[in-house]
Amino acid sequence: MKIVTTLFLKIAVIILGIPVLALCVFAVPVLGDISAEVLPDFEYIKFLVSIIFYASAIPFYFALYLAFKLLRYIDKNKAFSQGSVDALKKIKYCAIAISILHLLVFPLFYLFAEFDDAPGVIFVGFLVPFASMVIAVFAAVLQKLLQEAIEIKSENDLTV
Repeated sequence: MKIVTTLFLKIAVIILGIPVLALCVFAVPVLGDISAEVLPDFEYIKFLVSIIFYASAIPFYFALYLAFKLLRYIDKNKAFSQGSVDALKKIKYCAIAISILHLLVFPLFYLFAEFDDAPGVIFVGFLVPFASMVIAVFAAVLQKLLQEAIEIKSENDLTV
């Protein structure tokens, strides 16, 4: 049962990477063009927006790799190991990095909302930073719980 569950989660991790890749290939250039239209005075804004969105894809894919690695630890019955704690810590840092990078682009969402008279765009701009911060907090809680479980397990191993 456990292998089937982790296999399902591994497939889900792989499937999560596909839409982000599609966004990087198709949506980011369009967002760069839109930002150039919204702010024609700033010629470099198109490249800045593209760089920030592409840069946020790097920690995203690294976090997916770490999640895959964490699932392999579970398959090998090494879920309660320091490697799992380290993977969760790195996932937390990746989520924080994604949130910070997307908050750098948030003023552009505000300008686009004013330009297009669509205030809902501001909420869309908060979606990725909020979701990544939720993931960061969740990873931090799991990291702390796992670290405490490892400490309890090592104390029990020493007393037996």
